[in-house]
Amino acid sequence: MGVIVVGVDGSEPAAQAALAAARLAVALDAELRVVCAYGNYEVERITEDRDLVFTTVEPATQVAEQTIARLLNVYPNLDVSAQAAGGKPADALLEVATSVDADMIVVGNKRVQGASRILGSIATEVARKAQCDLHIVYTHARG
Repeated sequence: MGVIVVGVDGSEPAAQAALAAARLAVALDAELRVVCAYGNYEVERITEDRDLVFTTVEPATQVAEQTIARLLNVYPNLDVSAQAAGGKPADALLEVATSVDADMIVVGNKRVQGASRILGSIATEVARKAQCDLHIVYTHARG
């Protein structure tokens, strides 16, 4: 396999999705691209949602690099790189996936709950437009 793309935003659910993406990358002998979106755009805020919105490339790159450091602690031989991408998170993931000819996009399901949230979820938007495989990681606490 070639390239797996995963999006991160500094939240714990995104870190869980990145960990799952790293596990897949190791198992499939693929390169992992860790992407953090940035830009000046409006986002729907949900009070319990801890998403971070980055307006410039530097903090977005830093979040991606911090995620990589965590992943390398678990998978020291992981072939991984960080990338900040401009635009809304779903658009940024899709653009990076296209630009690197990704085989798979990995996203978390933290917003895929209930009708009102599905319409705005990153996973749903990526699923509608992805031109490669999509893996949605269960990121909610198991009860």
